[in-house]
Amino acid sequence: MALLVLVFGLLGVAAMQLKALQSAHVSYQRSIAAVAAQDAQERLWVELGEHSRVCPFKDPDALAGGIGLDHVNDWGDAWSPHFNQLEVQSSLDVSSDSECGFRIFIGWQDERFVGEDVSNLEFLAKLPGL
Repeated sequence: MALLVLVFGLLGVAAMQLKALQSAHVSYQRSIAAVAAQDAQERLWVELGEHSRVCPFKDPDALAGGIGLDHVNDWGDAWSPHFNQLEVQSSLDVSSDSECGFRIFIGWQDERFVGEDVSNLEFLAKLPGL
């Protein structure tokens, strides 16, 4: 009987160790995604600086078409080997001249977490509009 209790206890410890390793990997992936998002935001700052400190993205279609976004497009090329979903979208309020906001979405596949939403991150960046 004691051996049976010991076996179940050791199986529980092994399951906890496996879950801890999975969680550590998710934490690592999220850290890399945060670095990628920071890189995207810094590239948006470069775009802003190259357009005389005026938000160059007043046309919401500009981001979708990649018009004048060389640094952001390079960001997608640089990070695409690590993440299968990368996008930067404008979240501009076109009625306001001072708004220059962006949504940075990063996603990846992780088959170990079927049914759990642990592989998508969304960041919001706001730059000065004028």
